[in-house]
Amino acid sequence: MGTYELPRNVKGEGRILFIFTSKSLIYTVVAAAIGLLFYFIFSMLNMGMVGIIIVAAFALIGFCIGTLKVPEISKFSFTKKTGGENIDDVIKRAIKYKTSGRKIYVYKGGKNND
Repeated sequence: MGTYELPRNVKGEGRILFIFTSKSLIYTVVAAAIGLLFYFIFSMLNMGMVGIIIVAAFALIGFCIGTLKVPEISKFSFTKKTGGENIDDVIKRAIKYKTSGRKIYVYKGGKNND
């Protein structure tokens, strides 16, 4: 008898705690660490709850940057060009563009290389 490999869905196996990929977990932790600085400042001013809210907001922003993609909206030229790319890649490319002062060309692979 021959052996046959059965295909299986492995998409969710790289996730930690069901919602975090390794990249989104790193972005969330780094953003929450930045938010902790604000927590310590606000806790010295006896406004600890405001600091906790800021930490949660920073962590949510970090999670969104690490997880979400730029939507493709045809009304806006920015989203037309970057639609479907990860937000962190767009941010990295924008920082690289601002610091180098040169043009950056992005080539998308495909059948026609449009």
